[in-house]
Amino acid sequence: MLVPYIQSVPTDLSAVPAWLDEQHVPFAPIETVNWADYPYRPDVQFRLVHTDGALLLHYRVTEQSVKAEAGCDNGHVWEDACVEFFSMPADDDIYYNMECNCAGQLLVAEGTGRNNREFAPTEVMQGVQRWSSLGSESFAERVGECTWQLVLYVPLTTYFKHRVTSLRGRAVRANFYKCGDKLLQPHFLSWNPIPIEQPDFHRPDFFGRVTFE
Repeated sequence: MLVPYIQSVPTDLSAVPAWLDEQHVPFAPIETVNWADYPYRPDVQFRLVHTDGALLLHYRVTEQSVKAEAGCDNGHVWEDACVEFFSMPADDDIYYNMECNCAGQLLVAEGTGRNNREFAPTEVMQGVQRWSSLGSESFAERVGECTWQLVLYVPLTTYFKHRVTSLRGRAVRANFYKCGDKLLQPHFLSWNPIPIEQPDFHRPDFFGRVTFE
């Protein structure tokens, strides 16, 4: 996957979807159903650009129900309608999981495996700007087809255990996910396949290659 470099991005995140259309930035699908016990596959697409000092992520999702019950950052957002970006910015085996529900509640943590992960401090979380087409208030599950969009402006300082000042010309390992552990139809989709027996997104050995212009 090649990530375009764009010198400046809109300050109003609600304008980002239309702006990315104007920039002709294509979507990539998150469509791999890795586990037969969870066959449901909502329509999930994402696109990613980078600028000086930040990543800009845009997700577009259509699914049969949504909920956003995690009421604060670093809560159980994966139980809601949730999109995720896992990435490894260096060659030291540390990777970051950035997980966001459909109301913009965010989780960021780092570590070398599923256990003993360190959550990002408050000042790092506050630096990540979010916009959701569903608003920012928590809500219980709404059953019925719903299309929603999420935009995240992620400063490179979000890699809080590393000093990342630019991604220009670099390649990193990463994966993109869609889940909803406690939705009416639980699901676990990935961009890059994860050929193991049970659902587990904390598998950097199956990250794909993402190259930044």
